[in-house]
Amino acid sequence: MKKTILALLMACALISCSVQKQIVDKPIIFDGERIALTKEYLLQRYDLNQDSPQIEPQMIVLHWTAIPTLEGSFDAFNNTKLPNWRPDIKNVSGLNVSTQFLVDRDGTIYRLMPETFMGRHVIGLNHCSIGIENVGGTEQWPLTEEQLKSNIWLVNYLAKKYDIDYLIGHYEYTNFEGHPLWLEVDEGYRTKKTDPGVDFMEKVRKATKKFNFKPVPSK
Repeated sequence: MKKTILALLMACALISCSVQKQIVDKPIIFDGERIALTKEYLLQRYDLNQDSPQIEPQMIVLHWTAIPTLEGSFDAFNNTKLPNWRPDIKNVSGLNVSTQFLVDRDGTIYRLMPETFMGRHVIGLNHCSIGIENVGGTEQWPLTEEQLKSNIWLVNYLAKKYDIDYLIGHYEYTNFEGHPLWLEVDEGYRTKKTDPGVDFMEKVRKATKKFNFKPVPSK
């Protein structure tokens, strides 16, 4: 009897957590100029000539912003064009970086743009991926337990909604060079990434293993 009651309480707790978790819309600027630059990016970087910035999500990519606050992280994505402090990628395109989701350090999930619009968050794979950025990261601002729980929840939400084949950390993106999904035309355009950390990825993968995502290709 006690075991039955305990099981019911645990089930209720899980349902409660699921109901309480919400996505807060906090849109970045995605005006006509940004749409035009996104379509230009798709054409120039991936040879995809499209009438809209729409994508068909097949991948989820987890990131960290390396910026300690929600406000600073949001500001990094908000403007249409890249700021002057990103000369490493500005010569490739003037389109600012962006991501579909941003998770604050308290676990609050913000949707910054339409889920099926292309965001600029991962070289070679933007055309098929949804990005989840986490405020903070690195040794100085390690990702929180609340962010871990929200990333797990978001992966579940997205994997049920879209035909997702891959779940990867940003640091794994170059493993897809030569893969059919890899479309970057410039062999010299690469940046070294470590986000969101191996430990964080292992925990998210373990919690979402029921989806049987395809393994990341080996180099």
